[in-house]
Amino acid sequence: MSDLTVRHPGRSGPRTAVAGVSLEIASGTTLGLVGESGSGKSSLARAVVGLLPAHAGRILVDGREVRTRTVRGRRRLARLVQVVLQDPDTALDPRSTVRSTLVEAATVFERLDRSARDARVAELLELVGLDPGLADRLPRDLSGGQRQRVAIARALAVRPGLLIADEMTSALDVSVQATVLNTVRSLQRRLGLSMLFIGHNLPAVCHVSDRVAVMRHGRIVETAATDVLLRAPRHPYTRELLAAVPSLRPPLPDRSPP
Repeated sequence: MSDLTVRHPGRSGPRTAVAGVSLEIASGTTLGLVGESGSGKSSLARAVVGLLPAHAGRILVDGREVRTRTVRGRRRLARLVQVVLQDPDTALDPRSTVRSTLVEAATVFERLDRSARDARVAELLELVGLDPGLADRLPRDLSGGQRQRVAIARALAVRPGLLIADEMTSALDVSVQATVLNTVRSLQRRLGLSMLFIGHNLPAVCHVSDRVAVMRHGRIVETAATDVLLRAPRHPYTRELLAAVPSLRPPLPDRSPP
């Protein structure tokens, strides 16, 4: 994306949520986008996939600009870019089985007969670490982590080149988050996906990302390779985010003289 700007309407006039942001994701790598709530991360993600209008800037995929204001452009974008949102409870139709959800996604851009559909559903479920035997269950019969994996499988059903994960683990229990993060990391490497991983949890973002961009007040304040960012952050805001991460080390004993 290049010079992307997104504004939201307000009583006192438009409010700029994303202010001229330019980001590049190298093929087959994961770019993490981190920042506190209200920094503009989700607005950026929704603009990239056409869920919000971009007021300025360009979105390019494989070097070609994608225009989201036309039906043809949105359809092409959906073929190239998919998004997994924060809450799996609202992302899945409660009345549709896992099979129906995945078949609907898989047949948007390709025709499949019944046997091919069943094989594709099983393939997608195994890809995200789920038992194909879950295919005929409803979302209410699954755990939160399983529902989020189904949402990931649905996004992968169209074979996108770029996957956007927007706060995808924040609605999950802490005990489940690590499992989902490891699944995402494994999928990215196995499929050679390009990924934009968005979150406010810096350790989670760094765990899956090759590079990390730090966003504040709608602007990118720092971008660096993950290990460089953790070792030598340049911007004061990045240092604040790192300082806010709880340490697992026990406190040093007090050796001051009595």
